Amino acid sequence: MGKKKNRLKTPKQKPFAAPGSLTYIGKEVFEKTLIQLTVYNQETCDLAMIQQLDDLKPDFNDRLSWLDVDGVHEPAVIEHIGKKYQLHPLLLEDVLNTTQKPKIELFEEENQLFVVLKMLHFDQENLEIEAEQISLILGKNFLVSFQEQDQTDIFVAIHERIKQATSRIRKFESDYLLYALIDLIVDHYYILLEKLTEKLETLEANVLNDPKAEHQNQIYNLKKEMAFMKRNILPLRDIIGTLIREDSELVGNKVNVYLRDVHDHVIQTLETLDSYREMADSIMNNYHASLSNKMNSVMKTLTVFTVLFMPLSFIAGLYGMNFVNMPELENPNGYFYALGAMALISIGLWFYFRWKKFV
Repeated sequence: MGKKKNRLKTPKQKPFAAPGSLTYIGKEVFEKTLIQLTVYNQETCDLAMIQQLDDLKPDFNDRLSWLDVDGVHEPAVIEHIGKKYQLHPLLLEDVLNTTQKPKIELFEEENQLFVVLKMLHFDQENLEIEAEQISLILGKNFLVSFQEQDQTDIFVAIHERIKQATSRIRKFESDYLLYALIDLIVDHYYILLEKLTEKLETLEANVLNDPKAEHQNQIYNLKKEMAFMKRNILPLRDIIGTLIREDSELVGNKVNVYLRDVHDHVIQTLETLDSYREMADSIMNNYHASLSNKMNSVMKTLTVFTVLFMPLSFIAGLYGMNFVNMPELENPNGYFYALGAMALISIGLWFYFRWKKFV
């Protein structure tokens, strides 16, 4: 197993900084931020990679626009995008702080809806779950998405769907795109649940067949990963509930039916995590029970051998006494008689234990 990574990120923002100060807080990243602009309606769709920030010219009129930003480690880039889309400074500050908890916030003056989610990835090397912050800003006829990690574009499937002329995304407003992105993130949770299922089933089989000390650590690690997942998924239930109840022109009634479906998926995911946690507790109980049974088996074996050798030790000790008047000591065949008696007693006790099913 690889070395565990520390999920905790130490904020680097200076104390007493002014509200809205743009400082990146997160993992160290060296790659350049990637920006992709998709402008579409039911008839047309144009995709372009933004190489220069000056080339970014949002169009909020005839068609819908989706700006997908891959990487939030460059405050200057985030600030430039914020000016282009008239994003609130406090919103941009939260985008740059990747330690944010999932939340939803409405900026009434800008008429923008801000949603923070966590995309969960399974780290094969360290066998742990990593969280990537996803920030979504919904405005009138546009949506801006910020992905924390610049080389794990999770929205490739959505880009491919938009390219298709028959895509449902192109028939709806930008609120449906918001739903599609959230739905993709929630669907990815099921992949992690499948991996957890495989590990729990394998661990359960190993514990029942041959319990080892390392299995206890594996159970604790799995429970820790499930708690980490739940901590990042649980707020999403309230976020989607708020979107459904939100009295705003940004989220229409046509999308509510789709949001309710995602809401059901989130609840199902949380319930599955709870059942997995109970399963992990059951595996831990089985581990202790198997370990106890294994110890009992060892103790029973030791007890049988102890009982077998007790009469032999008695005979050997009896005739090992140095008394002069012991008639058996002068018998020329006494040694063989003693060995024969020991053998008969041992065989007799062995068959007695077999008859009583002690061994």
